[in-house]
Amino acid sequence: MRKLCRDPPPVCELEALLESYKGDTHHVDQVFPNLFLGDVIIANDKKKLKKMAITHVLNAAHASWECTGENVDYGPDIHYYGITAEDCPEFNISVYLRPAAQFIHKALTTPNGRILVHCVLGKSRSATLVLAYLMIYQNFTLENAIHHVSQYRCIAPNRGFLLQLQQLELELHYSLWRCLLL
Repeated sequence: MRKLCRDPPPVCELEALLESYKGDTHHVDQVFPNLFLGDVIIANDKKKLKKMAITHVLNAAHASWECTGENVDYGPDIHYYGITAEDCPEFNISVYLRPAAQFIHKALTTPNGRILVHCVLGKSRSATLVLAYLMIYQNFTLENAIHHVSQYRCIAPNRGFLLQLQQLELELHYSLWRCLLL
């Protein structure tokens, strides 16, 4: 169960936490069972995705200016969900947090489901969506979600996304307390 005895840490503390994790950069890393976080290079490598047995792809940079190539046609064996998110602090990614988390959850509860969540670098937009999934469906606090994912992949959600994840944490905490009081 989520344990939140205080407000989420200030953004500067979350940024310092993210900075404390340094590691090699890979095209893809498994950050939770059957949940992979990666970049556009791995997303475009259909042979590698097949070898990884990926069944779902969540693209947080769908039709964005950074993805200059044609959309990858994954065929009938991979379920695709695209979100056109900009990696800038002013972008409202919060409207996508719950739908993306739901898509990830559906993928992971599908028999043999394996999902790749990606953006261009696999560090900000896609990491934000993975953190939200862990908070919503796995009852992680934001701080614990960052700790967990950072053990496997160097991530760097921008300041605006961190603020929106803080707001999500407060909403989830409020919902939990409301359920307990009813």
